[in-house]
Amino acid sequence: MEERMSNQSNTWKIINWILGLILLVIGILNIWLVDVGPGMLYIVFSFLYYPPLEVLTKEKLGFAFPNWLKAIIWLVIMWATLAVGDLAEIAGL
Repeated sequence: MEERMSNQSNTWKIINWILGLILLVIGILNIWLVDVGPGMLYIVFSFLYYPPLEVLTKEKLGFAFPNWLKAIIWLVIMWATLAVGDLAEIAGL
């Protein structure tokens, strides 16, 4: 049972790293191609997903964002970027 929980935890860590890196790349692309404001916002949001920063947040503030909330935030950001964002227009999506 404990091994299963550990595997599930490791899976979420990997998923969080991937989602955080995607947001970081989108933030850098926004800074470079569109505007500094949204790009910086995406980079700040990407910090929510990195497991070491999650541990630090939990230690300092006493809470961490649940994975379901991070998934919703990520989906909203992806929708805003790819459906209605300037970056989507530049890419021709």
